[in-house]
Amino acid sequence: MTKIKVNGVTLHVRDSGGDGTPVLMLHGWPDTGDVWRHQVDALSAAGYRVVTPDLRGFGESDKPAEVDAYGRAQMVGDVLGLIDALDLGRVHLVGHDWGSAIAWMVALNAPQKLRSLTAMSTGHPVAFRRAGIAQKEKSWYILLFQFTGIAEEWIRQNDFENLRTVTRHPEIDEVIGRFTDPAALTGSLNLYRAMTPPESNIAPVPTLPPIDLPTLGMWSTHDIALVEAGMTGSAAHVRGPWRYERVEGAGHWLQLDAPDRVNAALLDFLRGLTG
Repeated sequence: MTKIKVNGVTLHVRDSGGDGTPVLMLHGWPDTGDVWRHQVDALSAAGYRVVTPDLRGFGESDKPAEVDAYGRAQMVGDVLGLIDALDLGRVHLVGHDWGSAIAWMVALNAPQKLRSLTAMSTGHPVAFRRAGIAQKEKSWYILLFQFTGIAEEWIRQNDFENLRTVTRHPEIDEVIGRFTDPAALTGSLNLYRAMTPPESNIAPVPTLPPIDLPTLGMWSTHDIALVEAGMTGSAAHVRGPWRYERVEGAGHWLQLDAPDRVNAALLDFLRGLTG
């Protein structure tokens, strides 16, 4: 583990080391890079160099107080800065939840830095917007999170009862332990405030170029936050080879609920690539 300063912040980074092909893994809310530990073990054993940072606002990375510090340019810039700082060259980029959303953005903005893209749970940004009323219903909490102070209090109420009930996170006690730090809770929510402000609900669906990379999409059938159409609809926005894996019976945190199936699918995908 090490601290690396990039793009104006210091990120806490786990790096398995070695000279294998690099795999950079981006976690989502409300996690840290440790959520990938089962995948790190499997990928490292297969010869890959695995890098799992805590995103800004999370874990032991810096937590800027300003909402503007969590915009698209900042989050994408952190990933690109980390690739350069560690001299990773071109990486296989893997994301889950917000990490997946950021990974799609990196693929759109700097495809030359990537060998492949793996998106878990969260599909292409246009496919997400076009996933219909079912997705809007699942995303109700995003509007709540816009209310600074109110959202924090709602999450903390009754020993984090709302957080426990709504997320059903398989490692909720660890999450709550981190969120007892007010800066950690607000920093994590600022990602929602910067990326999905209320006006984004009525903004026109953007026109984006296709992803010209080998891309693996993974979605789990018991996902509480994302509907399947957001992932399957991503195929229309990928010009490179597309593969979809549906993980039956797993919840939103599929890398924790079904690590063996996730690892098998990810390794099979990566091993099938060249270059």
